[in-house]
Amino acid sequence: MKNLWSDEEVKKFETDLDLRVYTSNLLGQSDELVLHGGGNTSVKVEVDDEDILYVKGSGWDLVSIKKEGFAPVKLEALWEMAKLPTLSDANMVMLQKAAMIDKEAPNPSVEAILHAIIPFKFVDHTHADAVVTLSNSINGIETIQKLYPNFLIIPYVMPGFVLAQMIYKKTKELDWSKCAGIILHNHGIFTFDDDAKKSYTKMIDAVTRAEQFLSENAKITLKLSSSKKEIDTQKLQKIISQHKGTPICLHVNRSNLAYTYASQKELSSFTCRGVLTPEHIIRTKRKPLVLLDDDFEGAIEQYIAEYQEYFETFARDEICLNPAPNYAVVKDYGVIAFGKDAKEASIINDIVEHTMLAVLRADMLGGYKSISLTESFAMEYWELEQAKLRK
Repeated sequence: MKNLWSDEEVKKFETDLDLRVYTSNLLGQSDELVLHGGGNTSVKVEVDDEDILYVKGSGWDLVSIKKEGFAPVKLEALWEMAKLPTLSDANMVMLQKAAMIDKEAPNPSVEAILHAIIPFKFVDHTHADAVVTLSNSINGIETIQKLYPNFLIIPYVMPGFVLAQMIYKKTKELDWSKCAGIILHNHGIFTFDDDAKKSYTKMIDAVTRAEQFLSENAKITLKLSSSKKEIDTQKLQKIISQHKGTPICLHVNRSNLAYTYASQKELSSFTCRGVLTPEHIIRTKRKPLVLLDDDFEGAIEQYIAEYQEYFETFARDEICLNPAPNYAVVKDYGVIAFGKDAKEASIINDIVEHTMLAVLRADMLGGYKSISLTESFAMEYWELEQAKLRK
């Protein structure tokens, strides 16, 4: 992982918020760290004698975020939220919005409370592929504990208030000076410091450690995409559009990675083991459509029936989302993403690309293991994540 910091570049910055924008943009330049809105960053500053947390606003990408993309929230209000015994998603959003000193700014990240309770000026959070690949392997927790002995390791917990509350309780007696960072199992990694460069560098160094471990212990050889197999993509597009109830665009991926992934044995079970990191599920669903032959309609009907069974198993009062698949893995061919437009199809493809590589590597470490079905459903039907898509 390359460190992109430039001492010459930062000479032109005057404030801590300027530095926060700069290092956020640096993190965002790497798809291996954050992908399509993933991750978040913050900085604590004093405004008119009051401590304020400037945290990434909902809807912004780190690669392009500017000052106006950060939500300024009163730090004391966020600390008080962390102490509450319970807090619904809707009330958390309401309280965070009420605690902002600029009501025109975007809604604060759902991780704002967690950023607030970490007692350092700069806090960086990414969903680094290498780290999540390790944690999504069968022996992930043990591997991460060995690689990151000075990190606080947190088993998977639903993002947002529940996660912040857990870390608040676990760190009441923590000597933060001895904590190099936080790793959230199946989710991502936090680094922090009172110096912007040090916090950013800690992130790069920590992710590099995971990348080096993977290069030494999880080498994979991709098959050359030499298959001459063809499928009727127009027919597939028509059938998927019918089930979606709206025209869709296809993004066809026949890269060596996609071909290697699509040519695995027992493809149905191989490809259906869950998402790489929780927020991906709102884009991709938990598993793809698997096409083993040209019976597209039969495969899609089976997929929809299984999705409806999944919904009925875990639903309480939720309204079922469209049960049609968001992408397909086609045996000995590749991967095809389905989007309402070319941009959405491309985003889904990007997420699937990163997931495919992680799955293949995790299998070299003993096996890939994502969050559970129950946890997947909770994330897919999380009201805050659904609100992001509605926007």
